[in-house]
Amino acid sequence: MKNLKITALLAVLAFSPFYANVISEAPSFAKVVADAIKWNKESIDVGNIPQGKPKLIRFEFTNTTSKPIIIQNVAPSCGCTTADYTKTPIQPGKKGFVEASYNAAAAGAFMKTVNVTTSESKSPKTLSFKGVVI
Repeated sequence: MKNLKITALLAVLAFSPFYANVISEAPSFAKVVADAIKWNKESIDVGNIPQGKPKLIRFEFTNTTSKPIIIQNVAPSCGCTTADYTKTPIQPGKKGFVEASYNAAAAGAFMKTVNVTTSESKSPKTLSFKGVVI
């Protein structure tokens, strides 16, 4: 009986207005972090590309914060992709880029990712691109 009372009390607390406010405020914090960089596109479909010719994919973004942002790391998902990016601090309101160069050696469909870590992110942002090598 005592366990039932404790369970009922925990259920009441879990649905109380105090906890509801805490839960409803959490997404706004995540939104602030997510809005530090505004990507033009986070996923790009390059369509059909010729075999044997590397394909350059460019992701552009805008710094929406009030302070400079630095790209700290760019990590392609495989050895078939190399990356380049803006190496200088991106000032507030200014644009930066991440480029991925995909080695289109093997025919067929592909989907690749590039993880980008910035001075404003606690975890990497995953950008993706896909297409078909013909």
